[in-house]
Amino acid sequence: MAFLMNTWYAAAWSSELGDRLVGRTILNLPVLLYRDAAGTALAIGNRCPHRFAPLERGRLVDGAIECGYHGIRFDRAGTCVLVPGEERAAHNMRVPAYGVEERDGIVWIWLGDRPADRTAVPDLSDRLSSAKFTHVTGSMRVNANYELLADNLSDPSHGQFLHGSVLKREGFFEAPHEIRQDGNTVSSERIIPDVDAPAAYAPYLPDPTARVDWFTRAQWDPPGIFRLDNGVAPRGGSRDAGVRRCGVHLLTPETETSTHYLYAAVRNYLLDDRKADEASLNWQRTIFEEQDAPMLEAVQRMMGTSDFASLHPVLVAVDQPSMRIRATMRRLIADEQRARELVSAS
Repeated sequence: MAFLMNTWYAAAWSSELGDRLVGRTILNLPVLLYRDAAGTALAIGNRCPHRFAPLERGRLVDGAIECGYHGIRFDRAGTCVLVPGEERAAHNMRVPAYGVEERDGIVWIWLGDRPADRTAVPDLSDRLSSAKFTHVTGSMRVNANYELLADNLSDPSHGQFLHGSVLKREGFFEAPHEIRQDGNTVSSERIIPDVDAPAAYAPYLPDPTARVDWFTRAQWDPPGIFRLDNGVAPRGGSRDAGVRRCGVHLLTPETETSTHYLYAAVRNYLLDDRKADEASLNWQRTIFEEQDAPMLEAVQRMMGTSDFASLHPVLVAVDQPSMRIRATMRRLIADEQRARELVSAS
C-alpha cells in the first residue's frame, strides 16, 4: 500500500516530548522524536546504520544523539559527528532528518522527498487555541489501517448501534444527510430539529428537558485530519449557545495495518472543571478505546492484508463520505507518484 508522503502528519502531542527520546514507526519508517537543549522538537531516523540499533535506546549528548549500542553520534541533520575510537566521523554513515513543526500543541512531521512546505502546516487553532473551548488530549495505537479509522469517523450512523446506549436517536436515518466536497475537503452533516436532548448532552444544558436541535458533523482534510462537531443547540438557535463537542482526530499511518490515533476532546462547557476534563477522557475511552477500536481491529483481522477494494465491499448510502475520502487519497497518491516519475525521468 502506498502512502501520501509529501504532506504533514501528526507525530505526537507536544506534551509527549520532554527529556526522553521517543521512537515511532510512521509510514513504515523508523523515526526518532526528541527535543534539543533549547526545547525545539526535532526528528531523525531511529535506526543506527552501524548495527541497526534503535537510537531511542541512546541518549542526547552535547546536542547529538548517541547510540546506546556503540556510542556513535548523530546531529540534528542526521550526520555522523563521532565514532568512538576513530579520529574522524564516518561521512557515509548518516540517518535521515525530517522536517518538524510544532503548532497548537501538536508535533507535525514531514517525511516526503520534497522540501517541507512550512506554509502548509494544518491550522487547528480555532479549536485547540480558542478561548471558546477547552480540551484534553490522548493518543493510542490501533491495529487497523488508517482508512478504516477514517471510515469510522466519517460515518456517524454506526453510533446508532455500536454506541447506541448513549448516542441512539430516533429519526436519525430520516434526517437529511448533507455531503459536500470542496477541493480535497470532505464533510458530512445531519441535523434532527426539535427533539429531546440525548443522554450524552442533557446534563450540561440549563434545562435538560428542553427541546433542542441535534447535530453531527464530520470534516476531513488529507491525509487524516478530522474536525468533528457534535452536540445540541436551542431550537433554532446558535450552536455556540448549546452543548458542543467539536473534537480533533488525527490519523497517522504506522504500517499498512496499524495507525497512530491522536485525539483532542474539545468542549464549550465547564471550561475550568477538572471533573469535566476526566469525563471527556472517559467518554473518549468508552466510545473509541472500548467500542470503536476493538471493532476496527476485528475488521482488520477479517480483512487480513487484503486491499479494501479487492474484497468487493457492498456499499450503502452512508458510505458516501468515506468513499469520497478514499477516492481523494487515491488521486493525491497517484498525482504524487506521477510527479516523482517525471522527476526521475528528467
